[in-house]
Amino acid sequence: MRRKRVREGVEGLIPYPPGKPIEELEREMGIRGSIKLASNENPLGTSPLAVQAIKDHLVRLNRYPDGSGYYLKSKLSEKYHLPLDRIILGNGSNELIELTVRTFLSEGEHAIQGFPTFLVYEKMVTAAGGRMTSVPLSDSRMDLKGILNAIRPETRVIFINNPNNPTGSAIGREEMLQFLKEVSEDIVVALDEAYIEFVTEEGVADGVELLDAHPSLFVLRTFSKLYGLAGLRIGYGFGQAWMIDYMNRVRQPFNANSLAQAAATAALDDDRFVSETLETVRDGLAYLYRGLEEIGLEYLPTQTNFFLIKVPAGGKKLYESMLRQGVIIRAMDSYGLPEYIRVCVGLPEENRRFIETLKRVL
Repeated sequence: MRRKRVREGVEGLIPYPPGKPIEELEREMGIRGSIKLASNENPLGTSPLAVQAIKDHLVRLNRYPDGSGYYLKSKLSEKYHLPLDRIILGNGSNELIELTVRTFLSEGEHAIQGFPTFLVYEKMVTAAGGRMTSVPLSDSRMDLKGILNAIRPETRVIFINNPNNPTGSAIGREEMLQFLKEVSEDIVVALDEAYIEFVTEEGVADGVELLDAHPSLFVLRTFSKLYGLAGLRIGYGFGQAWMIDYMNRVRQPFNANSLAQAAATAALDDDRFVSETLETVRDGLAYLYRGLEEIGLEYLPTQTNFFLIKVPAGGKKLYESMLRQGVIIRAMDSYGLPEYIRVCVGLPEENRRFIETLKRVL
C-alpha cells in the first residue's frame, strides 16, 4: 500500500507515553489494589468546591461553553491583578504550548529548550515544521547561559519549564530577570509554571511578577496539579495584550469546556483544599526522602510534587518490578535518564507502600 503523505517531521514523532488506566493494568497483571504515583497528580483528589460546581452545571451541557471564558478570566484577573485582555484559557496548558508554536513559530524557524524537560515542547515544534535545539541541563538545572548561546537569527521561541519536569529544580528570580533582559524582544519566552504553587524555596522566579520584564514573555499555568482538575483539561496563560490577541485568533472556539471553566472558577476559592494539598506534599516529600536515605538511594531534591530517584539496575527494570507489585511509577528512558525513576507524592499510606515495596523489590 502506498504510504500517505504527511507533513515533514511528523513521521519521526514518537507519541507521548500516557500510560494505561489502572483498571487495565490490574487486569493485565492479575493484581488488585494498585496505587499510581506516576503522573504528578493531586493525591487528595479534586477540590470539593470544584466538584460541587460541576454538579451544578450538569444540567447546562446542551449549551456551548462561554467562548470568552469571562467568569474564569475575571476570577484570575482578580487573583493576579491583570486585565482580562492579558489572560488566555486553554484545554490544559498543553494546548497553550501548541498555541504558542502555532502563533509565533513558522515552518523552518527555530526554538530552544533545556533538556531533559517536558516532552511536549519538542513534539509541538517538530509537528509544526520547526527546529528544536536542546541545551543540556547543568547539574540538573536549566543552563540559561547555554540557552542564550544557542540563540540564532531564526530563533522565535524559547521554552523554560520552571520548576522543571522531570528534575524538580527551579530558577531564581534574579537569574531569570537577567536572562530575560538578554533575550531579544522579538523572541517569545514561554515560561511554563505548571508546578509553581509547590515551590518552597525562597527567591524562585514568579512569571506573573516578571511579565513586564520582557515584552514577549508568555506565562503558562494549569489547574491540573494543585487543584486536582487534570481530567478536565483546563490551563491558563498570561502575556502582553498583543500576544493574547494573536493567540486568540489562532485558538479553537470553545476550547475550554463548560465543566472545566465552572470547576476552575470555584477551585480558585478553595483555600482549604489548596492548604491541605501543599501540606500533604511537603510531609510526603519529607517521609519519602527519609525512606530513600535509609535504603541508600540517591534522589534529586525538588520544588514540585514529584522527584527523581537514581536506581541501580535502571529505571525501566524497576518500573516493571514495581508494577507487578501494584505500584505504578514512571521510568525516565523517554527523558534520556534511563538510570532514574520519577515518583510523585501520594497519600501517607501510598508513600509507605512505595517505600516498603521498593525495599522488597531491590
